[in-house]
Amino acid sequence: MRKMLREEEEKKSGNRSSSGDKASYPYWNIPEKQTAVVRFLPDKDDDNPWFWVERQTIKLPFDGVVGGEHPTNNPQIVTVPCIDMFGDSCPIIAETRPWWKTNEALARKYWKKRSYISQGFVVSSPFEEGDTPENPIRRFIVGPSLLEKLKAGLTDIEMEHTPTDYLNGTDFKIKKSKKGDYNNYDTSEWSRRSRPLSEAEQIALEQHGLFNLKDFLGARPDAEGVAVIKALFRASLDGDPFDMAAYGSYYKPYGAGAVSSVPEGVDDLSSTQRNTGASYARSEPRTVETVEIAEVTLTDEPTSNNPKDLLAKLRERATVAPRS
Repeated sequence: MRKMLREEEEKKSGNRSSSGDKASYPYWNIPEKQTAVVRFLPDKDDDNPWFWVERQTIKLPFDGVVGGEHPTNNPQIVTVPCIDMFGDSCPIIAETRPWWKTNEALARKYWKKRSYISQGFVVSSPFEEGDTPENPIRRFIVGPSLLEKLKAGLTDIEMEHTPTDYLNGTDFKIKKSKKGDYNNYDTSEWSRRSRPLSEAEQIALEQHGLFNLKDFLGARPDAEGVAVIKALFRASLDGDPFDMAAYGSYYKPYGAGAVSSVPEGVDDLSSTQRNTGASYARSEPRTVETVEIAEVTLTDEPTSNNPKDLLAKLRERATVAPRS
């Protein structure tokens, strides 16, 4: 019974913001020219041959925010899931794909961003985190460039065992340097020696168990959720500010009530971007576990595919049943 309850809690926590439970290790805070050592663990899902899952998101820029407690005219970015990630056709990607032939800059602006979620232990860290979670099994949000370093080691014929093996696995050294204003991890590498998990790490595994990494991708948007994403995309294209009253129960930009977090592909961010909230603001997809659905769900299906009709409906719902 204890195991079932723990697994239920873990599943719920997988749909929360990665910064809310402090489980994600912020390796991007490693001081320049220093190294953190981590040990990756396998996915709880036996059907996943990798020790990571791919997350696809789309960043929608808005000219400010209206309708929030702290309205702002500063540019804001809201992150929404790319529906391709769930095996369906993403309406934003479908619309922007032809733009690569006519307006590459605009296509790139709205194209999906990939990041990779993994889990494991922080063996050593060169900086003090402060408030760390009770569960030492951490999450790692890996950008594309760092993933390539992981893959390079996996193809090395001198690596005799799977790096996530409990007895003969291998630690990974995250080394941070700079390339211009951007963080760079090109010197990161697998350790040359294998290492069995320590007694403390084995106890942690027995006590907490592995995470199912897919749980951290968020919930697959339903028909209404897809309609909201379409409306947000259209509003962003039209240059409108983010409408907090209409969309705030689904997505929120940084600084407008959302939990701040470092974005996907954080290893590619410049120091300027990382220190300016509006430059990389994001919000997590809201899910059944974290949103009072009764307050925001439409009582009937939208009668039109026009985003403006959906916007009016959402505003009407927000007026009738304001969020607490």
